[in-house]
Amino acid sequence: MNDALFRRVAPIRDDFKFDGDTAEVFEDMLRRSIPFYGELQAMTAELARRYAQDGSDVYDLGCSTGTTMLLLAKALSGRRTRIVGVDASAAMLEKARRKLRRARVLRRCRLVRADVNAPPAMPNASVAVLNLTLHFVRPVNRERLLAAVFKGLRRGGCLILTEKIVPEDSIVARDFVDLYHAFKARQGYSRLEIDRKREALENVLIPYRVEENRRLLRRSGFQVVEEFFRWYNFCGLLAVKR
Repeated sequence: MNDALFRRVAPIRDDFKFDGDTAEVFEDMLRRSIPFYGELQAMTAELARRYAQDGSDVYDLGCSTGTTMLLLAKALSGRRTRIVGVDASAAMLEKARRKLRRARVLRRCRLVRADVNAPPAMPNASVAVLNLTLHFVRPVNRERLLAAVFKGLRRGGCLILTEKIVPEDSIVARDFVDLYHAFKARQGYSRLEIDRKREALENVLIPYRVEENRRLLRRSGFQVVEEFFRWYNFCGLLAVKR
């Protein structure tokens, strides 16, 4: 279904929510809102294939409608791994369940309803994915979440983190936002839709600078932190537990 959530003219009165209305259009929203979304997903699957260990679990934290889980299941076909998706939204998890069942990979997957602000235990993990999720976690909870991921990972495992970020320089930051909005306009969003969504996300999506995320990862215990993707105000980081 096409994303038309923010075409209404009435003022936005509520923050952005991952409810049933959002779940129905979420895949179209991501494709049209995230630059190189398909390539980012492919890179996530490639990295997971490199670091996943037989007999372990691969976690997608904030799995939404299960798109990444499906790619992980395909990338790890033939490997002795289980894909675990965690999300707080029942509507998102139901979409994920239907998608995984249609693809006939549901038996290799587990879906858990939980808020990543209070992360579940992750025993026996070799890969964790935070795909455009951490910037929705309350800042006070982010280090606790990353520390829980680090604790749950096997030695040699990794965290794949993709995030919206804020550049160091305020003028460059404004330029990058303008260029991002131009990208969204090229995907068919109107100026009204772009402004309405930005308003709805203002108190919900709180991005950090790249260096802030690096420091969080290192304080959480990760010895290796490498950037694997960058497009204006989006960044991908690979963190490895040695």
